[in-house]
Amino acid sequence: MKDIGMGDAANQQGVLVAPAQRNFSDLRNALHDWFSKRMPQATDIELQNFEYPRGAGQSHETILFDASWNEQRTRRNRGLVVRIKPTSFTVFMDDMFVEQYQIMQVMRNSGRVRIAELMWLEEDPSILGSPFFVMEKLTGRVAVSIPSFMEVGWVVDLSPAERRKLWRNAVKQLAAIQSVPTTEALFLSQSECGEPFMQEWTRWSRYLDILETREPAPFHREVHRRLIATMPSKRIDGIVWGDARLGNMMVGKDLEILAVMDWEHPGLGGALHDLGWWLFTDRLKVIDRGGDVLEGYGSRDETIALWAEETGLPIDDIDWYEAFAGFKIICTYWNMLHLRAQPKPDLSRIRMGQDILALLEAAGWSNV
Repeated sequence: MKDIGMGDAANQQGVLVAPAQRNFSDLRNALHDWFSKRMPQATDIELQNFEYPRGAGQSHETILFDASWNEQRTRRNRGLVVRIKPTSFTVFMDDMFVEQYQIMQVMRNSGRVRIAELMWLEEDPSILGSPFFVMEKLTGRVAVSIPSFMEVGWVVDLSPAERRKLWRNAVKQLAAIQSVPTTEALFLSQSECGEPFMQEWTRWSRYLDILETREPAPFHREVHRRLIATMPSKRIDGIVWGDARLGNMMVGKDLEILAVMDWEHPGLGGALHDLGWWLFTDRLKVIDRGGDVLEGYGSRDETIALWAEETGLPIDDIDWYEAFAGFKIICTYWNMLHLRAQPKPDLSRIRMGQDILALLEAAGWSNV
């Protein structure tokens, strides 16, 4: 496979989905002044090759670029990424921009979860109009969401054996998150909401409350009611990545995972939340391609089994956790349709909504 940078990988396929686009000349000037203060030992700083990734990056403005400078009589070059806190197009309701940076640092420091090197966090909004952080730009491929990696692109072009290797490596990195103790991320605690599980539940219940201030959301509310009725009593501690899916991993040319990305909604809600999200997002992509999993890519049962094997954790109530992930996703879906002023479908009549209800029946819901 061709060795390509993050920006090149994203541009291989996919459409531009950035929530906002800014003037790159203005951005270059602002960052140049900022770099000069951050690196007083550097001279002749040049910033170039600014671009937005394609097919990914809806929740945060993410811009790729290259930096070069002189330091100690040596010309240095570095590919970088600037990730800017959203101000208007907010997919997630909670402001966790600083915590996003912190949890990525925790994961990187663990040595078990692969995270790109974090360079600087800037909380002063006056520089770019909002806080931002800068991290290294890796060389690899991204399984983009728009269009789906299960329909077109390099994942489809892999052999079944290669896809098997990719899937296994990805699920192993998903599982590796649970090897990091929650005590390393206590800055994520929202103790006022109760135990960690209830913290995750409360923030998504609050999300629905916000949606309903705009307009009624009867399907969402009914799903929420059924989730309450079937809520698991056994709850496993664990860190929540928040947007757990293959599309948020950087993949190397050997199909190893180079980085786990997009930590904008982390928490301490429990180990099974990410597995549920992974399963439901895979489910949506399988639905989109007519119901068949790509040959070699793990099935739902295989993904659950591999994750359980890698973590050593029980997978009781996984149907509930996948249904809860589905609820989270239809909440963010509704919010994005609102932000884009697009019409909303009847979720009870489409496969996504029907599958959430079916999962809840598997989790124990009954009308009787």
